[in-house]
Amino acid sequence: MLLAGCGDLGLRVAASLQARQQPALGLRRSPPAGPSSPAWIQADLCRPETLTALPRSIDTVMYSPTPGARDPARYHAVFVEGLGHLLDRLQGHDLRRVVLVSSTAVYGDLDGEWGDESTVTEPLGFNGRVLLEAEQLLQRRCPQAGVVVRLGGIYGPGRLQWLRRLQQGHVRVPRQRPHWSNRIHADDAAALLLQLLQVAEPAPLYLGVDGQPLRLDHFYDAMAVELGLPPPAEGPAPTGIGNKRLASARLAALGFRPRWPDAIHGCRALLANID
Repeated sequence: MLLAGCGDLGLRVAASLQARQQPALGLRRSPPAGPSSPAWIQADLCRPETLTALPRSIDTVMYSPTPGARDPARYHAVFVEGLGHLLDRLQGHDLRRVVLVSSTAVYGDLDGEWGDESTVTEPLGFNGRVLLEAEQLLQRRCPQAGVVVRLGGIYGPGRLQWLRRLQQGHVRVPRQRPHWSNRIHADDAAALLLQLLQVAEPAPLYLGVDGQPLRLDHFYDAMAVELGLPPPAEGPAPTGIGNKRLASARLAALGFRPRWPDAIHGCRALLANID
């Protein structure tokens, strides 16, 4: 199993594989120093000449790179060109599964209505457009082995920007017209990815969300209570992400159940473990 672009999610998947005594390789431009899991291949997905050390035994891939900068050219280089370079190098391998970590940013604004895997994709930003192009590349190159997972907003340890903004009084929330957020805990996202890497007959596309969208004002009001802070002031909805509620019925049909049913429960547990 190759974890290509092995950042936070990849390391979580690798830890689960190690606990099950299942081997995996991690691919990064700069692997961490010292002994670790997985075993590392140092390579750059954007430079195909560095992808020469891939063993012939690879039959399963998780593609989850990080662009390093919020820049259209960088996104395209990593998600589209990098995926193409890797698939070129793996040509001739008997690939059983290639899981691409995408994003719910491929959807447009649904005016607060529900969406699922069948909802039309109308990205509002360059990130969604690039990720949709990567999805289409995978579908063309790996029509049988390819699986796309569109993750919602990931929260968890090390992902505390929302907490700092709330503590600093920078959060504003719409109250007159609900604006919905769709999230998933990092541990649940990793568990989902691990299941999709190994399940026998997955669908080609899944929404990686906990299935319990939350109004932004309800979420931040609940977190303010936990922190002993006043509720955030009213303000405009976030721009560029669309107002939508995303369902996870396809995950439920797969048998996946998130540990954290929604972000309020997950973040309460997170706050309880912060000194």
